[in-house]
Amino acid sequence: MFALCCTAVLSTVQANAAPAAKAVAGNSVPTHTVQNGDTLYRIARSAHVAGGWQALAEANKISSPYTLVPGQVLNLSSSGGDSGSSAEASSTTYTVQPGDTLYRIARTYQVPGGWEALAEANDIWSPRHLAVGQVLTLPDGSASPDSGDSATSTPAKTASPAKADTPAKTATPAKTATPVKTATPAKAYANNLDGWIRESLAIMAQHGIPGSYNGIYRNVMRESSGNPRAINLWDSNAAAGIPSKGLLQTIQPTFNAYHVAGTSWDIYDPVANITAACNYAYHRYGSIDNVNGPY
Repeated sequence: MFALCCTAVLSTVQANAAPAAKAVAGNSVPTHTVQNGDTLYRIARSAHVAGGWQALAEANKISSPYTLVPGQVLNLSSSGGDSGSSAEASSTTYTVQPGDTLYRIARTYQVPGGWEALAEANDIWSPRHLAVGQVLTLPDGSASPDSGDSATSTPAKTASPAKADTPAKTATPAKTATPVKTATPAKAYANNLDGWIRESLAIMAQHGIPGSYNGIYRNVMRESSGNPRAINLWDSNAAAGIPSKGLLQTIQPTFNAYHVAGTSWDIYDPVANITAACNYAYHRYGSIDNVNGPY
């Protein structure tokens, strides 16, 4: 098994909670000093930053790939305490259907900020952890599942009393209720190698990443024999502290650099691992189909 090479060094993504924000002495603007394992998402969530991690990134002029450096001081001026109550008052909800993912729900209902904003609004840490019947809150600005006319009928107008020699006005018929639109359930994929590859291909097609079923399958079988928990603990990358992991044996820096939006940040997640590796192969070799050995 071989690791994907990458010269970019990114901050390690861990599940550490961000320390509380503090205000600089003599300055009312709250700040946060970046710690090892911090991410914009976790800092924004911990400090209740209005507008989420996107607003935090914009306020500090941080752009993709949103790299943070330990010791970096972030401006949290857009944080505003617990702002959940006002959002809940007028929230729109969606009930999870079989085969749904955060990415597809966010895309269908045009959620501002995408699946990350949807996850944040519902305190979801992994985009693959959804349960059928789970009720999700759609952030403000999302298209509503019942965005058509109101289902409440308009009462009929009553007839005006007839004037002398004037025909009485007839009542205006009530409008018929418009049926509530329901979301089209996303396609379900089997929780096995075949399903992981097919779901990865669907996501890759949405992002313009080339690759075929056979190309992915061939490389998966060579690298991990189809084991999503495979890890290489003996090569030079392992000695350097960044062992190759997952179906296509990526190292963490490469996974972080070529992660595909809408997939999990867990390197062992089969779909996230496949899509990140194929994205890397696309940029280095033109396609995973062109990879026929260690890469």
